[in-house]
Amino acid sequence: MSIASLSTQQSNALAAANEAAKQAASAGTSSSTSGTSGTSTSTSNDALASLTNNFNDFLNLLMTQLQNQDPTSPMDTNQFTSELVEFASVEQQINTNSALTQLISLTQTGEVMQSSSMVGEKVLLNSSTLPLQSGSASLQYTATSAEPVAIAIYNGSGDLVYDTTQTSSVGTNTFTWNGESNSGTQMSDGPYYVAVEGANSDGSTTALPFSVEGTITGVQTSSSGVLDLELGATSLPYSSVQQVLSTSSS
Repeated sequence: MSIASLSTQQSNALAAANEAAKQAASAGTSSSTSGTSGTSTSTSNDALASLTNNFNDFLNLLMTQLQNQDPTSPMDTNQFTSELVEFASVEQQINTNSALTQLISLTQTGEVMQSSSMVGEKVLLNSSTLPLQSGSASLQYTATSAEPVAIAIYNGSGDLVYDTTQTSSVGTNTFTWNGESNSGTQMSDGPYYVAVEGANSDGSTTALPFSVEGTITGVQTSSSGVLDLELGATSLPYSSVQQVLSTSSS
């Protein structure tokens, strides 16, 4: 859309929406590419193995000292007794952490099984990631007055895909994107990044609260242990769900 053909209010809102969507794309891409290597389970196992090796070394040194001590001046038993207690305490803490990790794993498995019942349901999510599914995507935004509103959509590479302006009504408004770019190219399904900006009469702009819509196609646990919902080729955290709009049984 050509900003030059729009009013000042519309062009200001469109520029603000483009900038906000571009930042959302940058933040979303950084978040998805930064992973955590390893798991807490392997960390606990490594720590326990290291402690075991150190403890065995300590016992070997202790036995060597006891075998070679001066009978007329025996060792002070308080020191190595204290060290034995410390080793036992650390070992107990590591075992506790390992047990908690197993409990968390079982809880996550239960959450996945429970959340799988949501597959096929249409939901409203608090996210700037807009899932394009079957060539269509929708969102709901709230406006406090009838005003020019700009909506911008970017891809994960930080490139503008589509932007538009419309006049809102007071309250909840719905916007649907047919998946076509500004040039008319049909975009592939997947995650896109969106921003909604309202134009004020004084020329300033205000980010309008919005929620994206999507249909759940699967449930999985991410590498960081977060329960994610699959919306086609898009994954969003389960915690972002605001409302179930429809159920598969309805």
